[in-house]
Amino acid sequence: MSSNISNNTSNNISNKVIVITGGSSGLGEATARYLASLGASVVLGARRVERLEAIAADIRAAGGKVAVQATDVTRPDQVQALVKLAHDNFGKVDVIINNAGFMALAPLTDTRIEEWDRMIDINVKGLLYGVAAALPVFKAQNSGHFINIASVAGTKVFSPGGTVYSGTKFAVRAITEGLRHEVGGSIRTTIISPGAVRSELKLGSSNEQSATAVNEWYEQNEISEDSVARAIAYAIEQPADVDISEIVLRPTVQEF
Repeated sequence: MSSNISNNTSNNISNKVIVITGGSSGLGEATARYLASLGASVVLGARRVERLEAIAADIRAAGGKVAVQATDVTRPDQVQALVKLAHDNFGKVDVIINNAGFMALAPLTDTRIEEWDRMIDINVKGLLYGVAAALPVFKAQNSGHFINIASVAGTKVFSPGGTVYSGTKFAVRAITEGLRHEVGGSIRTTIISPGAVRSELKLGSSNEQSATAVNEWYEQNEISEDSVARAIAYAIEQPADVDISEIVLRPTVQEF
């Protein structure tokens, strides 16, 4: 019995143009480096331009293709500019990875409204701005792939302390599933829901007790950010008629 399965996993990644928000560290950085090593052109947005430039220099030194731009995902015009940069530089946009995120853990009784607003602005509205920027391009091309970073906290409420954060990640999953249903056909959607993965996400809490607890918990559980990069690559490399709707990945030792 013959098989059409190829051992070259970069076949459907090489020459793709991939936009990544939150690309200056953690999951975004690891994913950019990995996809560039497989032949993709990566376009990175984040607020820390010096970090983006350092990552870009490494990618170029290794023979990869990359462009970077200062991007605050709470500004829809800046997200649109990032997608335009990708299209102007490389002639198309195949994938957008809405990765930028913020996690501030604290009991609801703290009523840290500014932190609630920031999580909603980055995790929900920032993702929607990515959809708004890329969707017209994808529709015009009749192809494209949204990869939205959710969390295991979007499958089970992370409380006490993470209730609002969980709310934003439940929203990511709902928005992505609705997007899949609405755009269908030639545009793909993928939800990536990581557990404890090494990144700066754990550093967002201003409540001292919550910050200490979450850092200790991550130290006991976290796995490499490369695990997420590989999951994302798996979703991208599938044939155009295959939609990996959701991947949930955790450290084997993580109970939650």
